[in-house]
Amino acid sequence: MDRTMIEDMMFPDCPIRNILARLCDKWSLLVIYTLNKAGKEIMRFKELQREIPDISQKMLTVTLRTLEEDGYITRTVYPEVPPRVEYALTPRTHSLLPHINALISWALENKDAIIEDRKRVKK
Repeated sequence: MDRTMIEDMMFPDCPIRNILARLCDKWSLLVIYTLNKAGKEIMRFKELQREIPDISQKMLTVTLRTLEEDGYITRTVYPEVPPRVEYALTPRTHSLLPHINALISWALENKDAIIEDRKRVKK
């Protein structure tokens, strides 16, 4: 059973939860952010891996496949030896970027207060 089937069984009457669960997992937004901040239209797998050093190769592969399945990125394979694979954001994702950037701005504005609240609660 794959990840999509599990989520569909958990939330069969709520497609929004299914979309948000896949987009807001541990790595998806970070991969989208990394592809966007690169300042170029495409990135190769190894470039992404270097930019996100704490993600395993397997998790990066799974995350990229999920993002491709949902239409957030495109994957282009070139028939070369060794194979060259490039990833790019889709127009759908470009329409999502203002919302992601707003969330990032909010996090930056509130990070000090959030960290202080965490420290206060742990005491």
